[in-house]
Amino acid sequence: MDLKLLATVFASVFVAELGDKTQLATMLFSAESAGSRMSVFLAASAALVVATALGVLAGGFVAEHVSPATLKVVAGAGFIVIGVWTLLRA
Repeated sequence: MDLKLLATVFASVFVAELGDKTQLATMLFSAESAGSRMSVFLAASAALVVATALGVLAGGFVAEHVSPATLKVVAGAGFIVIGVWTLLRA
């Protein structure tokens, strides 16, 4: 197991998920159903695991057909486009 990769992915996903709409929705569900917080935790955790599994599978599939350098350029360009679009709508 690559511990550096593990730590990098964990830190990136953890920081990205803090304060996002998924966490806010989970807090609201937990607040509304005080008696079954474990159900909220298990459901939210399972949803994140399944979404992550889909991302890993898709990433593996794409990596077989597209070079990592091209993926970085496309991802970077996508973030720039989203940023510009967001600024223009503000």
